[in-house]
Amino acid sequence: MSHDDFKFEPIRGLPEQLPADEHILWQGSPAPRHLAREALNLRWVAGYFGLLAVWRVEVSSADFSLGVSLMHGLPFVVAGLIACGILYGIAYVQARSTVYTLTNKRVAMRIGAALTMTLNLPYTWIGTAKLDLKPSGNGTLAFELIGDTRVSYLMTWPHVRPWYMSRTQPALRCIPDATTVARIFAQAAETRISEPRVERITEHGSNAIAAE
Repeated sequence: MSHDDFKFEPIRGLPEQLPADEHILWQGSPAPRHLAREALNLRWVAGYFGLLAVWRVEVSSADFSLGVSLMHGLPFVVAGLIACGILYGIAYVQARSTVYTLTNKRVAMRIGAALTMTLNLPYTWIGTAKLDLKPSGNGTLAFELIGDTRVSYLMTWPHVRPWYMSRTQPALRCIPDATTVARIFAQAAETRISEPRVERITEHGSNAIAAE
């Protein structure tokens, strides 16, 4: 029997219905394998345990036969497989619980495996976006926020640009076909920011209309 952990969402990835003038342009999630490799350093962990296994075999070979030396290195291989399995499991759960959404007005990020939250980033809050594109076509699109807008690095990890802690940059991590997603974002953000905004101001005791 299938079970939807996010059945309470009126729209997948969003906590509420969209306003009448807002619509979804794209939705996606991180690729688990790439998330495990880039955010959780799966390759480094595998390499570390591999080096330990080789070292143990070399040390043992001075006093034992090759077959026995290989057996001495086996526990490190098993430990490495378990560690990598745990990391991939974390990445899979994170990817499964994450939904990135681009609308014509904002970036929305439903993130968090244990404690789920939705991060809303209007395009007017975003100064620049940087795309880290990999040869496979997967990539990370990070957003540099302007003004006094702040987000917590720890609360939003791994959905952030790595190592940018003082000015956290939320990011769409390890998304497939990242070039297309970046193009959709750029077009939507440019359209949204170029729209005139009308505000009512008071000038010399009278009402005036100012267009921005």
